Amino acid sequence: MKIIATNKKAYTDYIIDETYEAGIVLVGTEVKSLREHGASFKDSFCRVKDGEIFLLNLHIPPYRFGNIYNHDPERPRKLLLHRKQIDRIWGKIRQEGYTVIPTKIYFNNEGRVKVEIAVAKGKKSHDKREEVKKKEIEKRIKEYIKR
Repeated sequence: MKIIATNKKAYTDYIIDETYEAGIVLVGTEVKSLREHGASFKDSFCRVKDGEIFLLNLHIPPYRFGNIYNHDPERPRKLLLHRKQIDRIWGKIRQEGYTVIPTKIYFNNEGRVKVEIAVAKGKKSHDKREEVKKKEIEKRIKEYIKR
């Protein structure tokens, strides 16, 4: 598995409830661009529309040798999931506070592009502060044990 990009803000801004592995519908120049440049998750999210899940605002830079066949860098991309998974995700996001966010994009062992998406709930600012405090305490404990 070769990781192309990870969404680091997802783990700090959200409490992740469930994760799913999804295929993604891409055109040829997008795959070539992912192999070269990678992708950017800035402000990307997923939306359920007509029983299908779409990934919005994922920026894949244009392929430099693409010419007229290049893709739109931020076009909506369809995610490939089983019907039961989509229904479960839809049931979760109808609850207040839940959203679907991409956490990483990678090539699997067969060379196919996969996206890991997560059903998550946004953290409040005091939750973020508590998490920082816990990490500092754990770090101090490890340092103390080493001595």
